[in-house]
Amino acid sequence: MIKYFFLLCLLPIAMTGQDAVFEHDYDAMECTTVTVGKKASADGSVMTSHTDDSHRTRTDISVVPAKDHPEGTMKTLYRRRVATSQPGRMPKYEYVETGQIPEVAHTFQYFNSAYPCMNEKQLAIGESTFGGRAECHADTGLIDCSCLCMLLLERCSTARQAICTAGELLEKYGWNDGGECLTIADRTEVWHLEIVGPGKGKTGAVWVARRVPDDHVSVNANAARIEEIDLKNKDFFMASSNIFSVAEANGWYDAKKETFRFAYAYAPSSRTSVACRRREWRVFDLLAPSLKLNADSEHYPFSVKPDSAVKKEDMVRVFKDYYEGTDFDIRKTLTVAGNDGKTVISPIASPFMKIDELKLFRVNGGWSWRGERTIAVHFTIYATILQCRDWMPDEVGGLCWYALDNVASSVYVPFYGSVKDLPQTYKTCGRETGFSKESAWWAFNRLGTLAAKRWGEMHLVVDSVWNPMQAGFFEEQDRIEAEALALLKQNKRAEAIDLLTEYSSECGNAAVETAWKTGDYIWTMFDGLW
Repeated sequence: MIKYFFLLCLLPIAMTGQDAVFEHDYDAMECTTVTVGKKASADGSVMTSHTDDSHRTRTDISVVPAKDHPEGTMKTLYRRRVATSQPGRMPKYEYVETGQIPEVAHTFQYFNSAYPCMNEKQLAIGESTFGGRAECHADTGLIDCSCLCMLLLERCSTARQAICTAGELLEKYGWNDGGECLTIADRTEVWHLEIVGPGKGKTGAVWVARRVPDDHVSVNANAARIEEIDLKNKDFFMASSNIFSVAEANGWYDAKKETFRFAYAYAPSSRTSVACRRREWRVFDLLAPSLKLNADSEHYPFSVKPDSAVKKEDMVRVFKDYYEGTDFDIRKTLTVAGNDGKTVISPIASPFMKIDELKLFRVNGGWSWRGERTIAVHFTIYATILQCRDWMPDEVGGLCWYALDNVASSVYVPFYGSVKDLPQTYKTCGRETGFSKESAWWAFNRLGTLAAKRWGEMHLVVDSVWNPMQAGFFEEQDRIEAEALALLKQNKRAEAIDLLTEYSSECGNAAVETAWKTGDYIWTMFDGLW
């Protein structure tokens, strides 16, 4: 048991993003996105979101300004792939050119993260990989998922326009990726767009889009979620012209014998994954517990009406969740005797342990790369909660709440979609620098790694720091927005944007400084327990 204890103490450090050795593949359980209609949210905003749960993607975010382009300008496209040369221990992607397409006359400003996430027109995008059938994986197209997000944010101002533009671009230039879901929100509505390739050697894509009802919430957790479709109902469904023919040609659907269900035609294995289904259940269980959905079900509604209007605090709670208080809380496996003699969860029991891989104990629920996993995970690079608000001008209405590393040990910082710049540490990619205090990601990654070592005690310290700061950011939102709106009413647009830029930078810098200080504190506070 002594050697097991030693391994368990080291486990959280061994699991951090910089040390992960998993290969990226189409079965990887990498992202979760939650969507909220405008009548389902507490303040009337439309929300989408994203956790980039990857061990290879870049850790930086920056502002790409709006640009005008002379007629005849061409845009070079790139797709990412696992880097062939990886000096040091940090796995990463490299970007290779796929070709060129004509540039549009004007492109909008947007946030350039690993998956570009929001533009100045309040168009917002979340992402979740679901893989799909191997026969669909395309290899000749020019556009992969990250590239498509960039093109849509540069060119579009509404969700419907983005979906139509995606269809046009993919039909002409081709998809070059596995199955992906984009959750696309604008000022008034939010859609899920699920895409697969047409197969090797073929150009194009197969896709379907479904709108989330205004009073509902939905989720994608690495599984195709759109099943039956009604293309006559154009207010809620859109699809590529080949959606039925490709499935029929490959024997995945027989129109004479069955009802067409996109998820089962193009990504059937994703629907049976515990890692996917359990997160779907948990999101609905947290936001609509009255439904009492079965945690072991294969089928959940595409969307549900929440029990109460969804607040920003509720979204944060969802993304910090690791099944605490449920039968699937992995920490229950490791127990010790408490001061009163009763059995309690051990302080070294972390929800981010990969115990099943080390075969040390029989795990209740058990985290596994291709088995069970929680919403909050140690290998998150960054996360977003994106607000779009139709009663506000675009300069103020679009808001990206941005967190780095494991959300369970992090904080969401407000970045307004109109800001001219972001703090330098957020623009510095920690994957390129290696450990560096010049990169914001390392501040949060170090803190999360340390906190996971004795989660039972250290997460209390982390929460005591982040909870008040998060509440403060939410409370300050009304004040800063009122000031910006007042400036806009006085036709002082530049001053309003300067105000929001300065405020976003102050919040970001404060969060990074606090992450470093808190990491130092728990390193020394728990020194005798390492």
